[in-house]
Amino acid sequence: MALARITLSDFRNHRATRLDGAAQFNLLVGENGAGKTNVLEALSLLAPGRGLRRAALVDIPAKDGAGGFAVNAELADGVQIGTGARPDKPGRRVVQVNGADAQAVRLGEWLSIGWLTPAMDRLFAEGAGARRRFLDRLVLALEPGHARNAAKLEGALRERNRLLGEVQEPDPQWLAALEGQLAEAGAAVAQARARLVERLVEALATLPEAPFARPLLRYQPGGPLEAEALAAELAATRRRDRAAQRTLTGPHRDELLVTMSGKDQPAAECSTGEQKAMLIAITLAHAGLLSPDRPGLLLLDEVAAHLDPLRRAALFDRLRQGGAQVWLTGTELPPFEAIATEAAVWRVSDGVAQRV
Repeated sequence: MALARITLSDFRNHRATRLDGAAQFNLLVGENGAGKTNVLEALSLLAPGRGLRRAALVDIPAKDGAGGFAVNAELADGVQIGTGARPDKPGRRVVQVNGADAQAVRLGEWLSIGWLTPAMDRLFAEGAGARRRFLDRLVLALEPGHARNAAKLEGALRERNRLLGEVQEPDPQWLAALEGQLAEAGAAVAQARARLVERLVEALATLPEAPFARPLLRYQPGGPLEAEALAAELAATRRRDRAAQRTLTGPHRDELLVTMSGKDQPAAECSTGEQKAMLIAITLAHAGLLSPDRPGLLLLDEVAAHLDPLRRAALFDRLRQGGAQVWLTGTELPPFEAIATEAAVWRVSDGVAQRV
């Protein structure tokens, strides 16, 4: 199992919540607004990034608390990891591994975390940025170093855009050095995304057509995949980019193209149910790629309630066969009847979780 114990302190409406004895399946049951998704959000912050809600740190602490929050977890092998923010610096993230301060990007070395939430149901109809973040999260679960490369890319891109937007012409040598950094990190990010999509395509090809619609994936790069070629293109397009005051070539322009198998129809044009089914299929295929070297965590928010009994049974069967520890939320127990006897169950009410 990935996690054995989780503790939340002043995390949204959870003043002091402790979950002991986690199993492969873990159910959080309660009324809407009770704090079930808050637990999933807390778990998602045990990975690099901003978590499943992409919330600002200052918006997370309990309203009547001291201003900070903490999420701590004990892995099954005894390793202790935690994250949060201190009251005196509410906007600065703190990460610890076995009691020692660490960088947030290091969290990916200990856990592979993925999630599926109702807010993602329109992923295929949203802008490309949402799909790039989705891709990066899937990559990170397989390649922990991706977080560091993505951070370097973001920093270099932000600095290049700043220089391009200045009134004075940027120093060519300084710009060239910056573009070299951007190209090196960008190529690493783009190649990791391409590898992931290739592996997902292979995994999806082995899955049955039913009961979840099979998506066809294609990675569309926003620039050359090799660092040298990307650096050359950035140098060649400086005047164009300066006129636009932003960088128009690179992995920040990548796109994940998704169509529905059998219909040859773009995912964005499919029904809401078909989009949901394709998203579940991608999530399950990705879960099958997780390495046994790192514990896997899969967070599923209100997924079972929107599936018919056939698809629920298929979902639970596939999750049971996978190696990830699964956390699910729901308003009632009946939809989880097929796994209730093998699951750890907590009833959540007003930020308090009681083991059932």
